[in-house]
Amino acid sequence: MSFSQLGLSAELLRAVSEQGYERPTPVQKQAIPVVLNGKDLLAGAQTGTGKTAGFTLPLLQLLNETPTAPGAKRMVRALVLTPTRELAAQIHESVTTYGKYLPLRATVVFGGVGISPQIERLRRGVDILVATPGRLLDLVSQRALDLSQVEILVLDEADRMLDMGFIHDVRRIINLLPRKRQNLLFSATFSDEIRALSGQILHAPVTIEVARRNAAAELVNQVVYAVEKEKKRELLSYLVGSGRWKQVLVFVRTKHGADRLARQLERDGIDTGVLHGDKSQGARTLALAGFKNGKVTVLVATDIAARGLDIDQLPHVVNFELPNIPEDYVHRIGRTGRAGASGEAVSLVCLEEIKLLAAIEQVLKKDLPRLVAPGFEPSFSLNTRNPNLPRSALPSSTKRTNEAAPHRNARTPQSRRGGDALRPKQDGPGRRR
Repeated sequence: MSFSQLGLSAELLRAVSEQGYERPTPVQKQAIPVVLNGKDLLAGAQTGTGKTAGFTLPLLQLLNETPTAPGAKRMVRALVLTPTRELAAQIHESVTTYGKYLPLRATVVFGGVGISPQIERLRRGVDILVATPGRLLDLVSQRALDLSQVEILVLDEADRMLDMGFIHDVRRIINLLPRKRQNLLFSATFSDEIRALSGQILHAPVTIEVARRNAAAELVNQVVYAVEKEKKRELLSYLVGSGRWKQVLVFVRTKHGADRLARQLERDGIDTGVLHGDKSQGARTLALAGFKNGKVTVLVATDIAARGLDIDQLPHVVNFELPNIPEDYVHRIGRTGRAGASGEAVSLVCLEEIKLLAAIEQVLKKDLPRLVAPGFEPSFSLNTRNPNLPRSALPSSTKRTNEAAPHRNARTPQSRRGGDALRPKQDGPGRRR
C-alpha cells in the first residue's frame, strides 16, 4: 500500500514524498483512515513506529477541509498534548513539515522557556497547538488561550503522562474542551489505567495495536554484561572505544547520576552530552542537536528526558543502570532498532540489580544473553534463577578483536592492572576528526 491509497490530499502526499517516504508503516496504515473518518482512536504503538505521522497527516487534512473563514481570527482547532518538551518540539516539527503546503498555522508551547513569546504567537492565531500540560494550564490561567473551539484532541504517550503524574492536569484540560470533539489516544502499553482513561475520554473508539504488549523491538540485539558496580564507567568507556561506537544513548536513573557520569566520560576523552529535567531548554536542545549531528558521541539521559526522542538509526542504547520499572526497559531499548534498522541494547548489570534483571526478563518472556568483558570479570554470577552459581556457570566471555581499537583515552583491563597508566592516544571513535 502507498500513501496515495489512504485518501490523503495532493499537498500532503507531496510533503510526504519530499521526506523520502513511500509506504506507510502499519500504524499509519491503520490509523489514518480511522482519523479521516472522524472516529475516536485508541492506538497501542511505541515510539519509532511512525505514530506521529499517523495522527499528524489526517489531522492536517481534516482541518484543511473546513478552513477558517477569511478575516476571522484563527482559534485552536486541534490540540496535541505530550509529556515532554522534546516530544512536543518534534511533533510540532512534523506538523510544520507535513503541512508546509497547507494554509494552516501551528505552534508549540512548553515550560522551561519564556512564556511571553508563546502568548504573542497565540494572540496572532493558530489552528494547531502542541503543548505540555503544565505550560498549557499556565497559559489558560493567564487568559492567553481559548480552547472552546477545539475539534480534535490528541493525547500522545498517554502512559508516560500517567507515569509522570500529569493525569490531574490532563483531566483539567479536558474539562476546558467542547464536549463534541474527536479524540485520539496513543500509548506504548494498554495498562488498566490507560483503559480507564480511554473509557472517560473516548467515544466508541476504534482500537489498533501494532506491537505485542510490552514487546521489545525485534531488530534490537540485546545483551547483558555482568560487572562490578564501581567498574561500570570503565567498562562503558571500553565498549565505546573497542567497538568504535559513534552514537550511544546511555540511560541512568537520576539527574545527579547523569551529570556525574557525563563528567567522567569527558575525562575519558569521549564527547558527552546530558539530558535531564533540571537542564534548561536551551541546554537540552543543544545537547540533542549535537548528538544528532555527530558532534556528541554519548548522550547520557534520564528516562523522563529521553521519552519520545526521535533519532533516526540510533545504533546503540546502553542501560548504565537498569530501570526500577521493567516496562521502562522496553521503552528505553525502543530508541534503537527503528524504521527497519538494526540496533544493539547493552545493559551493565551489577550484583544489586539481579532482581531488576529477573523482572525485565519476566516481562520479555525470555532470558537475555550474558557476556563478560576480559579484565572486567565480576565476583558474582548473573544467573537470575540461582545467583549463587559459581562463575564457571557464566556464558563465554566476549572476545576482543584486532579490528577494534579502544577509545583513545579509555582505560583498558591492562592499564587498570598496571595502575593509572592510560592507553596511548588513538585515532578512534570518540571525537570525530
